[in-house]
Amino acid sequence: MTTTPKPSRLPRFGLHRNLLRPDAGEQSDRVTYIELLFDLIFVLALTQLSRYLYDNQSLTGALQSAVLVLALWWVWVYTTWVTNWLDPARLPVRAAVIGLALVGLILSVSIFESFGSRGLTFAIAYVVLQIGRTVFMIAAVARHDRDLSHDFIRVLIWLAASGVFWILGGILPIEFRIWFWLIALGIEYLSGAVGFRLPGRGSARIEDWDISGAHIAERSALFVIISLGESFLVTGFAFVAQEYSVVGAASVLLAFVNAVTLWWLYFDHAQHAGTKAIARADKPGRIGNRAYTYTHAIIVAGIVLGSVADKEVLGHPDDAMKVSTAIVIGGGPFLYLVGLTVFRWIVVKEMLPSHIAGAVLIVVACATSAGMTPFVLFAIMTVILVATAAWETVTRVRAGGDDEQAG
Repeated sequence: MTTTPKPSRLPRFGLHRNLLRPDAGEQSDRVTYIELLFDLIFVLALTQLSRYLYDNQSLTGALQSAVLVLALWWVWVYTTWVTNWLDPARLPVRAAVIGLALVGLILSVSIFESFGSRGLTFAIAYVVLQIGRTVFMIAAVARHDRDLSHDFIRVLIWLAASGVFWILGGILPIEFRIWFWLIALGIEYLSGAVGFRLPGRGSARIEDWDISGAHIAERSALFVIISLGESFLVTGFAFVAQEYSVVGAASVLLAFVNAVTLWWLYFDHAQHAGTKAIARADKPGRIGNRAYTYTHAIIVAGIVLGSVADKEVLGHPDDAMKVSTAIVIGGGPFLYLVGLTVFRWIVVKEMLPSHIAGAVLIVVACATSAGMTPFVLFAIMTVILVATAAWETVTRVRAGGDDEQAG
C-alpha cells in the first residue's frame, strides 16, 4: 500500500489527516465490518434485479437487466478499490462508507422501476455514488499521494461525462432511456480499459497502482458469496409462496445443488489461485483491473441469471419450453463458466478442459431443449455443473493439489 508522502510540494487542497491504509500489519489487507455493511445493501439490489429480469424475459428486458447488473457491479467494485487504499477504521472513511450505503439503498429500491417511474431517482443515486465517492478519494489522498490524487481526478472527469448521460436518460422519455444509459456504461467501462486517458494528459498508472491484492481478492470472493446468498433468498421466497408439490421440492433441491456447485467451482481452487497470483505480481494493479474489476462482472451476472432460472422453474416446471426460458436456465451457468475460464486465464494462464466442455454441453442442451420441460432442462444443467466441478476437482487432486488451498 502507498502511504509515504511524496517529496514534491503537496497541494493545500485535501484532508490533513492521512486516511491511507498502513503499509504492513493486519489492517493493511483486512476486510472490515463497515465494508460488509456496505455489501448488505447489494443483497437487496441483486434481489430487485432478479425480480426485474424475471418479470421482463424478452430481448429488451435482457438488455435492460444487463445495464442494471453492470451498473451495480461498477458501483460496488469502484468502492472496493477506494477502500483498498483508504483505511475504513478511520472515522472519516467509515462515515463516507455509511453515506454511500444510504445512497446505495436509494439506488436499490429504485431498480425495479428504473426503466419506469423511478428512472431519474436511480440515475441521480448512481451518479451521486460515483461522483461523491471519487471526490472524497481525491480529498483524502491529495496531501499524501499526489500522483494517486491526479489519477482519481482523471477518474472523476470520466465519471462526470458518463453522469450526464445517466441523468439525461432518467429525464428523457422511457423509450430513449436504454440508449443513453448504454452510452453512459460504455464510457465508464471504456475509461478503465484505456487507463482513464485524457487528451494531452496521458493515462493513469493503473498497472503500477500499489494495491493490496489480498484485499481485492477477498472482497470479490465475498461478493460472489453474497450473490449466491441472494439466489437462496429468491429460491426460498418463491418456494414458500406456492403450495407444496413434489416437483417444487425437487426444484428447490436442484437449485441448492446448483448454488453449492457454483460455490465449489469458484472456491475449490480458482479463488486461491487468484489471491496467490495477485499477491505475488509485480504489477498487482494490472491483475486487479482485468481479473477482478472486469471479469468478475461476468461471474456475478451468471449467478444473478441463475437465480432467475430457479424462480422460473419453480413457477413453471412443466410448461412448454420457450426460447427465453431456455436462455434463462442455461445462460446463468454458461456465463459463470465463461467468466471463470477468463479469470483463470488472466491469473494463471490456464484454461481448464472441464470448464470449456461444460460450457459447450450447456449450449448443446439449450439448443436441443425444444421438447423438454423447464424442470428437465434445469436438471440437465445441474448434471453438467456437477460433472464439471467433479472433473476439475479430480484433476486437481491427481495433480497433487493441496486441499488446504481450497475454500
